[in-house]
Amino acid sequence: MGDQTPRIFLVDDDRIILGSLSELLRMESYHVESATNTESALRALSRDPFDIVLTDVNMPHSDGFELLRIARQRYPEVVVIIITGYGTIESAVEAIKMGAYDYLTKPINDADLLLTIERAMRQRALIRENRSLRARLDMRYGLGNVVGHDYKMLKVFDMIESVASSKVTVLIQGESGSGKSMMARVIHHRSERRDKPFVEVACGALPEHLLESELFGHVRGAFTGAVANKEGKFKAADGGSLFLDEISTATPSLQIKLLRVIQERAFEPVGSNTTENVDVRLILATNVDLEEEVAQGRFRQDLYYRINVVSINLPALRERIGDIPLLADTFLANHCEQSGKHVAGFTEKAIQCLQGYGWPGSVRELENVVERAVVLTRNRQIDVEDLPPKLVEAAEASSGSGGYAPLPLKQALEGPEKSIIENALRANGWNRQLTAEMLQINRTTLYKKMKRYGLEADPGM
Repeated sequence: MGDQTPRIFLVDDDRIILGSLSELLRMESYHVESATNTESALRALSRDPFDIVLTDVNMPHSDGFELLRIARQRYPEVVVIIITGYGTIESAVEAIKMGAYDYLTKPINDADLLLTIERAMRQRALIRENRSLRARLDMRYGLGNVVGHDYKMLKVFDMIESVASSKVTVLIQGESGSGKSMMARVIHHRSERRDKPFVEVACGALPEHLLESELFGHVRGAFTGAVANKEGKFKAADGGSLFLDEISTATPSLQIKLLRVIQERAFEPVGSNTTENVDVRLILATNVDLEEEVAQGRFRQDLYYRINVVSINLPALRERIGDIPLLADTFLANHCEQSGKHVAGFTEKAIQCLQGYGWPGSVRELENVVERAVVLTRNRQIDVEDLPPKLVEAAEASSGSGGYAPLPLKQALEGPEKSIIENALRANGWNRQLTAEMLQINRTTLYKKMKRYGLEADPGM
């Protein structure tokens, strides 16, 4: 482990004050370094990491506000405290606006200074924790962590790569449990709005009058039980992304209001005449065929065309059974970590059983099956006996009736595909961009296939 002693940098052109503060802080077991001007301070900050900077405001050449501005820009994790002998309310407000943690005036009380530094260290810890949480979110919702090698999923990945950075409305279609919510989060976290809110609403979970209030908010007295103003989800997602799941369940009257807010990015809370404006990126999802719903008169045609700007169709798990071993291994690792158990993997018979099942609950059902198996198994590997009897029976019935499983064909095609990609890479001197253009596929798709087949580097090098 490295040195965990808090590191503080002092900046003051008064050497007497500088020496006094340095001695006080060293007695409190802080690591202290100092400088008498902004230029020296910036050179030190560029060389070594510091937790806190305490800087005087009035110094020759450039003042503490300049140091604060540069520190906030270059070293956002450093907590800055301003100190001065000429304190005014105006300068205190200006310091806080610029990002200073606190503002102290001379003569500095030792107890006040130490308390401020203690609080600043807690602030520093919160900054680090927030950064760590954001990094974990990026890892969880990074496209590279979405499991799938089937060509249908590779097409989905290509589509997400293309639309994530835009403001375009996205409609995600797929069966229940196919991962629509996960994909919506991936789109948000790969967009420029990743640092803004991601708000999710399950439209089918609320009755109409409550759903309207949930989306648009309401004012006090708008209806029975509305005892206070409430901010809706559209307002809560301002600047970020709003994910509306099960959009097909929206009533005709709500569909009209949704059409307006999609067109104008404006709405009125329930019971109010005041128009609210929002900047929201809409992502919607449905597990039914909206085109058929339009044909049957259950969904507005104009709204359908408005939300169907970019459509992403998630394949059901039974349509990509080649991904089942990968998904099962991923879920196994996750649930082993959560439960503290160690399970080496799946037997060949268990995998065959998983691939022979129809998966009406799609990916979500597979994860539930794996979680159950991890809890119940006493074996080194998950075997058929650890799977739900109903699943095993259905898989055996499918196999016994001559049910067709496309996995052997997929495996047979892998060899020729690898050969084609490798030959194209060689022909283009392993230039990935030229190879992708030759094969008429997206570069991201090429990268994934190269990784899958172990073609990430020229074997001749």
